[in-house]
Amino acid sequence: MKESLQTIYDQFAETYDSNRGLFDISDVLNSFYAQLKPVQGRLLDLGCGAGEPVARYFIDQGWDVTGVDFSQRMLQLALKYVPEMHTIKSNMLDVDFDANQFNAITATYSLFHVPATAHAELFEKMHRWLSPSGKALFTYATSAYTGSDEFDGYKTFLDKELYYSHKTPAKLYSDLEKTGFSVESR
Repeated sequence: MKESLQTIYDQFAETYDSNRGLFDISDVLNSFYAQLKPVQGRLLDLGCGAGEPVARYFIDQGWDVTGVDFSQRMLQLALKYVPEMHTIKSNMLDVDFDANQFNAITATYSLFHVPATAHAELFEKMHRWLSPSGKALFTYATSAYTGSDEFDGYKTFLDKELYYSHKTPAKLYSDLEKTGFSVESR
């Protein structure tokens, strides 16, 4: 029987803590931030993990950040590294907010752990949570990583079998556009 993703990320907490600087996405964050109006607001970080780098980046810019993660151990790290962030222990599929609550939503290195069959529903919720001029940023698995145009299965990462799921880029863009998003960067 495979370990749950939540259990694995609880176990990854120490590994993550000792390798925090391994994934540098500062160029992505800088580019996304440059597109945001207002320059300060409310950010929802889905799958926030330890709060770095995304929550830390936005808090340093004066934003109010709410992070959602299902790993208690990662949220404990977030309390250590980004104590200003409001945290919610929940699966991103289960959490809900009132409409127009956030100026931006991010889901970096997390959305591809959600079954692709649930992406459209999650996109609908994200679109509802965003203010009318809000923007979303997420990372997505592709065939370059999984070896398949569409994927729903397990890949080994740091000696653990992690669940990944994705559609083709065309189907992803279609889901986003049906939800009301316009795709600005691919």
